[in-house]
Amino acid sequence: MKTNILAWLQEGTITVPSLLFSEYRNLNLNETELVLLLNILTFLEKGNEFPTPEELSARMTISIADCNEMLRRLIQRGFIEIIDSYSTDGIRYETYSVNPLWEKLVDQFLLSKKMVNKLDKKTEETDLYTCFEKEFGRPLSPFECESLGMWMDDDHHDPIIIKAALREAVMSGKLNFRYIDRILFEWKKNGIRTIDQAKNHGQKFRQKQTQKASIKDEPHQPSVPFYNWLEQ
Repeated sequence: MKTNILAWLQEGTITVPSLLFSEYRNLNLNETELVLLLNILTFLEKGNEFPTPEELSARMTISIADCNEMLRRLIQRGFIEIIDSYSTDGIRYETYSVNPLWEKLVDQFLLSKKMVNKLDKKTEETDLYTCFEKEFGRPLSPFECESLGMWMDDDHHDPIIIKAALREAVMSGKLNFRYIDRILFEWKKNGIRTIDQAKNHGQKFRQKQTQKASIKDEPHQPSVPFYNWLEQ
């Protein structure tokens, strides 16, 4: 029993990124090709850098001829490559490299992240257009849609900040794109990029407006109350 356990331990293990199992289909690999690649990895881990089709086929349910053909296709499609190496004695020998597989996997991972980010951005944009149409009580005109796009793409305003500027315009009773554009311009000029910064700036601005109104107002007129437009 002990001998069997030691033999099992000596077989070793291989580390395979879980991403390979979730993305192999997107790499246009089938299950048989995946298992073949995993067997190549196993041989490489054990020091056999160039397993033969016979050795690989013996671990699978495919014939030697099919294994040989599959290896050829994997090389042509850029999943593995054969590298010429030289021993310390100058003897030339060939080895398999799976670096092309890892490169494709990294590319696929980055592409997936890019697609997710693009989808998130599209969702934010749709939500932003919906907010504007709800506040304006009508569909946006082509010019207004273009303005929204410019705020995000050209001026690089975060949709959250644009929503905050929209609410500021609503609370100020000046619901028009020119006024909202002015708010965004002032915020950008003052380095305001977050909701908290916009909130603090709004508080200071309204306090100044209240103080000015208090000086100008007649004694019987109440001062303008402070309204925190970022909180409902």
